[in-house]
Amino acid sequence: MSRNGLLAALAASLVLSASVAAAQQQPSGAAPAVETPAPAQAAQTAQTAPGGSTVPPAGGAPTPAEPGPSSAISLTLPCDLSPWGMFMAADIVVKGVMIGLAFASLVTWTIWLAKSLEILGGKLRARRAARAIGNAATLTQAGRQLGHNGGPGALLVRAAEEETALSAGALDHVSGDGLKERVTSRLSRIEAAAARRMSRGTGVLATIGSTAPFVGLFGTVWGIMNAFIGISQAQTTNLAVVAPGIAEALLATAMGLVAAIPAVVIYNVFARSIAGYRQVLADASAGVERLVSRDLDFRTVPTATAMAAQ
Repeated sequence: MSRNGLLAALAASLVLSASVAAAQQQPSGAAPAVETPAPAQAAQTAQTAPGGSTVPPAGGAPTPAEPGPSSAISLTLPCDLSPWGMFMAADIVVKGVMIGLAFASLVTWTIWLAKSLEILGGKLRARRAARAIGNAATLTQAGRQLGHNGGPGALLVRAAEEETALSAGALDHVSGDGLKERVTSRLSRIEAAAARRMSRGTGVLATIGSTAPFVGLFGTVWGIMNAFIGISQAQTTNLAVVAPGIAEALLATAMGLVAAIPAVVIYNVFARSIAGYRQVLADASAGVERLVSRDLDFRTVPTATAMAAQ
């Protein structure tokens, strides 16, 4: 080998050794730096999906979606569950049922007040008339004590006097049995008329007492039907949604019972009171019949004895 070739080989070996030393000084695990997007840039690159959910960028973690206004279900519940509030929120049919039952209850208490005063006054007049008839010795004396008032006792005495006057021409030729029968017939008709007059209005109480619970039940059935329709439309069985409609429906049944129970009780009280009133009239009628029989017996007695009896 020549001298020049030996020098060139030496220079090449020095350059190669220098490059290997530089390569050993550089870290073997280093990788090229990759720029990562900032959080703000990543949020800008995220796409928004329909319905309010966000789609994360590729290679990133999914972010929770916030509920949008379309996914929220707003339930409007009545805040006033008082009887008046439930009445105002009820269906038009249920409202009509409750108004009718309230009117029936008002009629019941009106009849109770008016009929109580009427029966009380009728009993007092009948007892007074029966006492006067029982204390009288003749039919004429009883008529003078009762006067010309319009009470049933005075009507009984006047009817007996009229029948006696109409039969006076035949009493000298026949017995008094026919007169007694005719007087009894007229007195019984007067008693029946007085009892019918005193019983007016009690039939309304019987009707209200027997039909009000069923009317209230009709309102309840209608209201519960509407409540179930609302449940199917809301597609929920939450008690807060179901309870108001059912409460409004049950209010109709409660009003039916409020109207029916007093009507039945008052009707029974009036039935007993009217039966007592008819008994007092029967006592007065029996007293009039006794006076007529006594007058028939005394018509054959001498005039002086009859005047003494009067």
